[in-house]
Amino acid sequence: MIAREVLAINKQLGHEHIDLKCLPADFHHHPDRIAPAADRAIREARAEGFEHIFIGYADCGTGGALDRVCAEHGVSRIEGPHCFSFYYGNQAFEAASDEMMMTFFITDFLARHYETFLVAPLGLDRHPELREMYFGNYQRALYLAQTDDPELTARAREAAEVIGLPFERRLTGYGDLTPFMDEAGGAAKRQLP
Repeated sequence: MIAREVLAINKQLGHEHIDLKCLPADFHHHPDRIAPAADRAIREARAEGFEHIFIGYADCGTGGALDRVCAEHGVSRIEGPHCFSFYYGNQAFEAASDEMMMTFFITDFLARHYETFLVAPLGLDRHPELREMYFGNYQRALYLAQTDDPELTARAREAAEVIGLPFERRLTGYGDLTPFMDEAGGAAKRQLP
C-alpha cells in the first residue's frame, strides 16, 4: 500500500541502493497474514544476501505480532499503529486521537483503488444497504493526501460519497515515512563496501 510512496521518497533522497519487496496490499483485510509473510520475506531477503532490512509496515492490526517478528530478526519497522498515523505524523496523530476516533481515513492508495480495495471487498457494490452498518458510526472521511493531485482528490471525494461521509482533505505529504526512509537508507549506505 505504500510502494509508490517508498519509491518516490527513495528517488527524492537519492537512495538508489534500496531494494523494495512488497507484500500483497489485501493483507490489510487479513492482518493475521502480515507477520508470517514479513517473517518469510525477511528470511528470503537474508538468504539472498541482504543484511539491512527495514519494514515499511506500521502495526496495521497485527496486535504486536509484527513487532515480535522484527525483534526476532533484529530489524526495525516504521513506528505507528497504521499508515494513517505515520502519514499524519505519529506524535500529531496521538495528540489528536480524540478528534480521529470517528474518522475514516483515505490515503492516495485508497483514493486510487477504492472500488477494488473498499467497495468490492465489503460488498457495497452488491449490497449498498451495508453502508450504514460499516460506516454509520464515522463522522467524516479524511483524505490524508501524500501528493497534491487534483485527480486523486476527486477520487477521494468520490470514495467519501460512496460511503456517505462528509469529506475533508489534509495534505500531509509522506509524514514520518520520509525520515524513516532517510534513516534506513542512510544506515544501509554507511554499511556498503
